Amino acid sequence: MPKSRVSKVRMFRESSKMKPYFLNKNYLKRLNQVRKQFHSTTDLSPSELDFLLWAYDLEFFTIEFAAKDYDMNKGNVGARLIFPLMNSGYVYKHFDKLTSSKMYIDQIFRGETKFNYRVRYAITQKARLAVQRFYSMLEQE
Repeated sequence: MPKSRVSKVRMFRESSKMKPYFLNKNYLKRLNQVRKQFHSTTDLSPSELDFLLWAYDLEFFTIEFAAKDYDMNKGNVGARLIFPLMNSGYVYKHFDKLTSSKMYIDQIFRGETKFNYRVRYAITQKARLAVQRFYSMLEQE
């Protein structure tokens, strides 16, 4: 075991902070407290917040993609996350089932028809602002 450079005076403390020049930003230090505070001030559950954090950098997504990338059952992603978030105004249908492309080349080479097309979902501006508010709460020291 390496010899400690910590003073023996600190040996009986509960904790000791490292010197700031050894550390970079520690955004997740207060993650649990911020999640609880954010949950109490908004109508988002912790799992819904996690899903919005996941979807924040996506322009749109399908339920199948979300289920695969989020490592959940496709039915559970829709029933427990996407549809409740749609009812709350945080997710919307970016491309609906019968939305067809106006470009002729897309209609020729498209693999999905209106009968097997999967709906593309996206998060709303309200959701993006909520995620940004959560990030700013994390950054506060």
